[in-house]
Amino acid sequence: MKKLLVLAIVLLAAGSLSAQDVTAIYNEAGAAYNAKDFAGAAAKFEQVIEQGMDNEDAASQVATAKKTLPTCYFMMGGGAIRTKKYDEALKNFTKSAELAELYGDMSQMAKANGWVAKIYQIQGGEAFNNKDYATAASVFEKGYKADPDNTAMALNLAMSYCEMGEYEKGMDIYEAIAAKTHPKYADDVAKAKEMMALYTNNKVATLQGANDFDGIIAMADVQLEKNPASALFQKVRLQAYASKKDFNKVIELGQAAADAQTDPEDKSLMYLTLGAAYNAKEMKPQAIAAFQKVTAGPAVESAKAALAELTK
Repeated sequence: MKKLLVLAIVLLAAGSLSAQDVTAIYNEAGAAYNAKDFAGAAAKFEQVIEQGMDNEDAASQVATAKKTLPTCYFMMGGGAIRTKKYDEALKNFTKSAELAELYGDMSQMAKANGWVAKIYQIQGGEAFNNKDYATAASVFEKGYKADPDNTAMALNLAMSYCEMGEYEKGMDIYEAIAAKTHPKYADDVAKAKEMMALYTNNKVATLQGANDFDGIIAMADVQLEKNPASALFQKVRLQAYASKKDFNKVIELGQAAADAQTDPEDKSLMYLTLGAAYNAKEMKPQAIAAFQKVTAGPAVESAKAALAELTK
């Protein structure tokens, strides 16, 4: 009861400030900000918001305080970064992002979260370079949550997952990077696709070694459920069905697999696989039509040989 009474007195006192009193605090906040005393400015701007929020005559000062307060914490974070006090910087950038979100400044929130991610990128870098992928992933996860557009860190997170054996989680991150269309991400998009193919081919090779073609198909199906247009997993699945000699499935899925490919050699490989399935099912016209669409890469010679036999 005593605590509630004290709180009531504090609240009454807080509400008793006049617009003139709020303005005085606001001016002190502005002076501190201009003097680059961002901690002092933040404390004063917080007072302006608390003391003036119910005072219509102080609405302008409160609005400016809400706009400026996240910037104060952002600048404090920047100061900590310059002296390599990363924990302090992280705390201030996080506070800046939270306040910016609270007060509806999405641009400032994105800027602050961008720095949150960069700090986690720095903090996870040593573990990543030392191949301590579990530690690196636990740090990079926090940075990725703050800023999924930090594709350099996202690539490291995806690689950490894959090296830990968490293949699906790694593919999800790589897919998210590969889906970006802005030209500034072009290099990282290419890297993501390269690494997806690398880790997938490694996994496929392991499953092939165990003659586990159903395992390959199941792996591809999981990824295609998330992204049906994935060129990589359309190709992997079709080849697995061909290895199983499930020609009906190859015929069912072959055109979609070919359509998904953007590389002419991969597209030709899909048509070669489809043509072989038609040929195995003694569907000569369809086989010829498929082989005729093989126009690029090593598959061309095989298609020519098949066509020569079919058109004797």
